Amino acid sequence: MSENDVKFLEYVVKALVDVPDKVVITRTVDEMGVLLTLTVDNADMGKVIGRLGNTAKAIRTLLRVVGMKNNSRVNLKINEPEGSTRGEFVAGAARPEMKSSKTVDEAMADLKF
Repeated sequence: MSENDVKFLEYVVKALVDVPDKVVITRTVDEMGVLLTLTVDNADMGKVIGRLGNTAKAIRTLLRVVGMKNNSRVNLKINEPEGSTRGEFVAGAARPEMKSSKTVDEAMADLKF
C-alpha cells in the first residue's frame, strides 16, 4: 500500500507547527477509505486548524487530491488535545472572556422590538 498520504501530511504539518517532534499521524484503512488521524502539541492546534478552520480545510482538500492520485479516499481527523477549552467558547467570540451571559430573550428585549 502506498503511504504517500502520510508522508505528505507529515511534511505539511511539520512545516506549520513549532514542535514538529510531537506530530503523530496514524493511518487506518477500511471499506470507507483511508483515515489519517493527526495529533499535535496543544500549543500548535491553532496553527493546524487556522482561522475559522481554513487551514484544516485546505489540508483536507489537498489530501483528497493525493488520495485521488492513488485511487483512494483520504479523510483527516484532528485529535482534540487533552484539557481543551473548545467547548467553553461561544461561536463567533474571539476570546473566551467575550462570552455572552444573556439569553436570547434578554438580548431581544435589549433591542426593544
